[in-house]
Amino acid sequence: MKHININYFKDKLSNGLEYILYQNNSLPIVSVNIWYRVGSGYEKKGKTGLAHLFEHMMFQGSENVPKEMHFKFIQEAGGTLNGSTTRDRTNYFEKLPSNNLELALWLESDRMGYFLPSLTQEKLNNQKDVVKNERLENYDNQPYGLAWEILNKNVYPQDHPYNWITIGHLKDIESYTLEDVEGFFKKYYSPDNACIVVAGDIRQAETIDLIEKYFSEIQSFNIAEKPQKKFVKLNQNIYIEHEDNVQLERIYLSWPSEFIFEKHDAALEVFADILSGTKNSRLHKKLVIEMQAAIDVTSFQYSGRFGGQFVIICTIKPEQDAEKIKQIILEEINNFLTDDVSEKELAKSKNGIKSQFVYSMQNLDNAADHLNYYNYFLGEPNSFEFDLNRYNSVTNETIKEAVRSYLLDPYVELRIIPKRSQ
Repeated sequence: MKHININYFKDKLSNGLEYILYQNNSLPIVSVNIWYRVGSGYEKKGKTGLAHLFEHMMFQGSENVPKEMHFKFIQEAGGTLNGSTTRDRTNYFEKLPSNNLELALWLESDRMGYFLPSLTQEKLNNQKDVVKNERLENYDNQPYGLAWEILNKNVYPQDHPYNWITIGHLKDIESYTLEDVEGFFKKYYSPDNACIVVAGDIRQAETIDLIEKYFSEIQSFNIAEKPQKKFVKLNQNIYIEHEDNVQLERIYLSWPSEFIFEKHDAALEVFADILSGTKNSRLHKKLVIEMQAAIDVTSFQYSGRFGGQFVIICTIKPEQDAEKIKQIILEEINNFLTDDVSEKELAKSKNGIKSQFVYSMQNLDNAADHLNYYNYFLGEPNSFEFDLNRYNSVTNETIKEAVRSYLLDPYVELRIIPKRSQ
């Protein structure tokens, strides 16, 4: 396989801010990508969703940047921008013509160092309403929209960082105060809890000077205690039935599983692809094509810093027996313990995963984000080949070991069913 590791430069400022530079002068564009080491897993019961709220609040202006002007400045410079929040981190990113790099660095530094002086009750109220509407539209009023909230609440114990979904509970969103927002910012949005990647058409010395210019004077503060890894194992199967405004029944099966990048993570990912990744995959072929009992079936390994879960989802056709379909799914999992995957099937799955990965790295934004991703989870930004080699090393035996380690254990079964007539 062609080497895909890349040359980069990594250092940190005196205030603890890490920065990673990746020079690629093939196009006159630059990507700025900053990760704060805080996601919904860092929140507390009763105040869930604060990390996601900050994804919105950080676009509401800072001391030297008026409300909504972050968007206006970048877009008028011919760039794009956005932010995202997961259980483990919060990310802000811009891509723009390289002659406007200084603009992006100034904007990111102003909200890192000078966000709080511009915080007002009016801005908070406005974004609380935005997030509440997002929650209602995408979760509470969306068909199958509460599935993840129900699953997480039952897969993970109450004191686990992943017990709630990233957007948070509605009553928590309604309860946010200025003190909550200010306190959360002071806990996690410190330079020494962040890493900025600058990738693309740059000059190393000039870029370091710009990072020093805009970020070095921002003071760091004591970071709050971070969550700890908590291995989860259920004592027994858990069954939940939830009526929803849907036409078709859907089964969710979820097992607590491996942490990200640890021993069985890649094997479970390959296993999920063999089960349902293509039209010829085991479960899709049996349930959708041969039996014509399901509309779709999908499975995946969803891992993070503080936990993981292996999930299978199947949407069932009318008049089909959900219990029978569940048993077929479980039987197919057990079949892996006695029947080897063919070399062709295994190679096809691994090659598909690898080709998707290599293709995605042709996008500068993805390359920049992966540098931050590897730095956060592995401490080494240049882990592209290490990551791919995890899949190269997956064998029949490692898949069996992963299945035995997690998928023979108790699981959570959620069935979302059409509302019964009153």
